[in-house]
Amino acid sequence: MSQETVPEQRGEAHSPAAAPKGLFQQMEELMAALNADLAGLDADLQSSGRGTAPTAWDDTPRPS
Repeated sequence: MSQETVPEQRGEAHSPAAAPKGLFQQMEELMAALNADLAGLDADLQSSGRGTAPTAWDDTPRPS
């Protein structure tokens, strides 16, 4: 049987500056990106006139 060798990883993967991010930090970055995307989508909807319908979490009364 032959043994396969795995090449040793060098460079950024082992440097302290490129240490893997913690799960909490990754989640914070993903949430920040999601919030930015949602803010952009909201701005697009508001400018197109489609953002007038209340959302499920918005219980503010609207004039009839």
